[in-house]
Amino acid sequence: MAEADAQTTQDAFLGGRLTIRQPARGYRAGLDPVLLAAAVPARAGAHVLELGCGVGVASLCLGTRVAGLSLTGLELQPAYAALALENGVQNGIPFEVIGGDVAAVPATLRARLFDHVIANPPWFPRGASVPAADTGRETALGEGVPLEAWIAAAARRLRPRARLTLIHRAERLPDILSALAGRLGSVEVLPLAPRAGRPAQLVLVRARKGGRAPFRLHAPVALHEGDRHPGDGEHYTPPIRAVLRDGAALPFPADDGKG
Repeated sequence: MAEADAQTTQDAFLGGRLTIRQPARGYRAGLDPVLLAAAVPARAGAHVLELGCGVGVASLCLGTRVAGLSLTGLELQPAYAALALENGVQNGIPFEVIGGDVAAVPATLRARLFDHVIANPPWFPRGASVPAADTGRETALGEGVPLEAWIAAAARRLRPRARLTLIHRAERLPDILSALAGRLGSVEVLPLAPRAGRPAQLVLVRARKGGRAPFRLHAPVALHEGDRHPGDGEHYTPPIRAVLRDGAALPFPADDGKG
């Protein structure tokens, strides 16, 4: 595997099953793309598109858990796209990475439909937050393209009955639901709380193209054990530890296993 240089680091994910090269500064992938990948009910043979794939953590975590997927990523920043392509090669996971903007999807991608679209869109509307100094981090976290445009782009790339899975801040859930209305149905929300009894800070959202099932708001999943952080250890709850260290799935309640 290629060694990191002064501008990049090599970081282990899924208990060392996956090694990712990413910028030493700028946007660095953490918990969110791993949880996103764990929530995708893909099965071997499915075609998966990640919008804004960064260095490829979510797609490659998914490809590590589920063999036989066709993985494609769309990434605006050339340096991140190059790292994503390299990370796929170095981990032995076929991963097609296309340079382009969610707001203007390349023609080669507009001609294709997918079984799953996944996304971890930028979290912060720039009218209400402070831009990051690093350009890569700002592009990854600052909402240059409105959240509704991300969801619209995802809906257009889904084949009938295919599914969108995304992760975002809980405070943006009203915006997500508004953007999904009229585009995708069978919406499910899985809140992620720091600890039991605490307000959710993140949400995992899934929706189907042509889905007609009632809206489901599931009980929150706690990320950490106990009511406070007791020391230097991680103290993740068993389901989250299984995701982060063993590459396990994070199923939604009542998942039917049909993908």
